Amino acid sequence: MNKISRVFYISLVVAILFIIWGVIPKSMLPNANLNTVTTNTQSFIVEKFGWFYLLSATAFLIFAIFLIFSKYGNIKLGKPDDKPDYPYATWFAMLFSAGMGIGLVFWGAAEPLSHFHVPPDPSIAPGSDDAARVAMRYSFFHWGLHPWGIYAVIALALAYFKFRKGAPGLVSSILEPLFGDKIKGFWGTVIDFIVVFATIFGVATSLGFGAIQISGGLSFLFPGIEKTATTQLVIIAIVTVLFMLSAMTGLNKGIKYLSNTNLVLAGLLMLFLLFAGPTNFIMDLFTTSLGNYIANITQMSFRLTPFDQENTWIQGWTIFYWAWWIAWAPFVGTFIARVSKGRTIREFTLGVLLVPTIFGALWFSVFGGSGINLEFYGNFDIIHHINESGEEVALFAVLENYPLGTIMSFIGILLISTFFITSADSATFVLGMQTTGGGLHPPNKVKFTWGIVQSAAAAILLWQGGLNALQTASIIAAFPFTMIMILIVFSLIKSFKQEEKLVNLRKKR
Repeated sequence: MNKISRVFYISLVVAILFIIWGVIPKSMLPNANLNTVTTNTQSFIVEKFGWFYLLSATAFLIFAIFLIFSKYGNIKLGKPDDKPDYPYATWFAMLFSAGMGIGLVFWGAAEPLSHFHVPPDPSIAPGSDDAARVAMRYSFFHWGLHPWGIYAVIALALAYFKFRKGAPGLVSSILEPLFGDKIKGFWGTVIDFIVVFATIFGVATSLGFGAIQISGGLSFLFPGIEKTATTQLVIIAIVTVLFMLSAMTGLNKGIKYLSNTNLVLAGLLMLFLLFAGPTNFIMDLFTTSLGNYIANITQMSFRLTPFDQENTWIQGWTIFYWAWWIAWAPFVGTFIARVSKGRTIREFTLGVLLVPTIFGALWFSVFGGSGINLEFYGNFDIIHHINESGEEVALFAVLENYPLGTIMSFIGILLISTFFITSADSATFVLGMQTTGGGLHPPNKVKFTWGIVQSAAAAILLWQGGLNALQTASIIAAFPFTMIMILIVFSLIKSFKQEEKLVNLRKKR
């Protein structure tokens, strides 16, 4: 089962070609360089098919919620006697770390402050109390139920077919109920290649942005350290060594321990700012924002601006996020599936949807709320630091205004680093699994290869200023994968109905 598949070689060649394309100077390819081509392609997809992303993301969430209340919720992701491999705390930590941990640290203060100054609705005055309420509501929306609904669908399908049906842990194998053995040929290879492509470049981009935030934090704390490409390359080199060491130890050691460490560090940092900052304001904001999010989730889920063509806020934020989460779904879904054996569909879906959503909402309330409070009541100009140095310094600009800010900023940098390592570590496992026929224990040489490719892609394109092109290329892969996910939903339903004929689903299985 650990035999290297042809998807490995195809993906490796394409990855190397993309990296080469990315480092070719624009002067040599003025109209055909990677950045121009991917940007134009992504702009076309977002402009013409934004409605498709909105409808698809919402449909995936509705399907996940349906499974919680359906008779299918009693089906176990495994054999009837299988027990979960990990306790709840470790399970939550692992899926959360792989899912969006580093993103929360990066955007926790930056996104609410950005929406506070540039509201999604032009009729709302920037910097007003209405702008603050809408900023928090949309931050909850972008990081809440919809992304985890997307992750839940693909992870559930992979876990169900792998642990209950004994299928290979490949995305293509999920579609066998619809297409039979035909999926094992050309189209199966295409599907698995799309999965690997999106994972390689999605994670490589995150590695690059993680290095940018670590260097931004160091330069913010120590003005003598410049936020240069050289500094960022050194950070990538150090973290590469660390995550490769972790990857070689296997899932039950490196990723498990680091994920638990992430959760502890994130909890400490959040609790510190909650009590060192404006506690009552934060909790009031959390409560009212949660209510606003729940009350407006339907309207936000279908919001476009057909009568205001000049307003591109939805395309730049919501649709971009939905495409980004779908691009990440193969990677995060495969990892979540791997650590979810033995749980029922109801237990799995409730855990994946609710726990990260509530934690994320509290995180944005603490960090985003603290930043907004500083500007709204304290006349601090946090947005100035963001505009001058980038979103990566938002966290540190907020922390410096509270007691022990420097120490907390160090913990923030450490947290970013551990999330950085777990994301890359998890990705090498997923890539190894997807390119060795779905084996649960991919060989170290395959994981090592993908680790080097990811880091090399991040480093080279960071040096050349092409990380945005890499991110855009990954998101382009989300478009065909959205269609694959729609087919996955139908494949699951067909398989559930077939199983219903064999067992009584009203009882726990």
